[in-house]
Amino acid sequence: LNICPDGETIREGSSSKMKSYFKTLRPHQWAKNFLIFVPLLTAHRVGDSSALIAGLLAFVAFSLSASAIYIVNDLLDLENDRQHPEKCKRPLAAGDIPLLKGLSLVPLLLMAAFAITLFLPFDFLVVLFGYLLATTAYSFWLKRKLLVDVFTLAGLYTLRIFAGAAAIQVIVSPWLLLLSIFLFFSLALVKRYTELKRHQQDGQDKLLGRGYSIADTGLLAILGVSSGLMSVLVLALYIHSDQIGGLYARPDFLWGSCILLMYWITRVWMLADRGQMNEDPILFALRDRNSLLIAALLLAVFIAAV
Repeated sequence: LNICPDGETIREGSSSKMKSYFKTLRPHQWAKNFLIFVPLLTAHRVGDSSALIAGLLAFVAFSLSASAIYIVNDLLDLENDRQHPEKCKRPLAAGDIPLLKGLSLVPLLLMAAFAITLFLPFDFLVVLFGYLLATTAYSFWLKRKLLVDVFTLAGLYTLRIFAGAAAIQVIVSPWLLLLSIFLFFSLALVKRYTELKRHQQDGQDKLLGRGYSIADTGLLAILGVSSGLMSVLVLALYIHSDQIGGLYARPDFLWGSCILLMYWITRVWMLADRGQMNEDPILFALRDRNSLLIAALLLAVFIAAV
């Protein structure tokens, strides 16, 4: 029997075992792995069936690997999660799943992921292995280091783009790499900023298991907004570059993407400052109507430019 900080009682067996095991995999987090399909779009290979299949296999392999790491992370953070108003409801923290059974899922998920890599280029296996090393280091050590944790999170997002490129055998352009680094660094800072705001509302002065205090919120916001707007600048410089003409029939249409991206980034930070942001901005975007509309408009701009 565990009690959440908000007083809600969670009993082992309160939900079905299958549902608890599935929830432990955190399938909602798989949405982040859609970044694997970004190189498919930027390389203009959406109509290539073999590339699409490779992207789908890469998505599944990454999702299974991510779930394995999430389970390890949950096991390491049990005590902190049980004191968190939301994370205490996770199956392992709530006691819905025995710890040994949760741990036994990790090798099964990893074996399934590596079995899928047999159908993909060797380069993808290298990227996936690098992702596993980085996430393991993050779970055991890096997430407790000031600023190192957000740099690592930004790198993990960018690694998904490299994984997609490796799966379909294309090269990630320096423009896409720079845009990814600045954008995902901003979103990683949103995550930490939101956690700090929530702890501030709860009367706590620091994040449990992290290297931040409430006094850091202002600086994190400055860094996050600046980094997000830098990604817009990178996109603008790319649109103005000489090589754009050979890839798009109507490159001027792409200027609309700068406006849309600038609007989305500033809105995300305004909502975070108001305390209206989910702790994970990527998952928030998938549930937010305005964000989905902006994503649809970005896709329309891209199609019009092509």
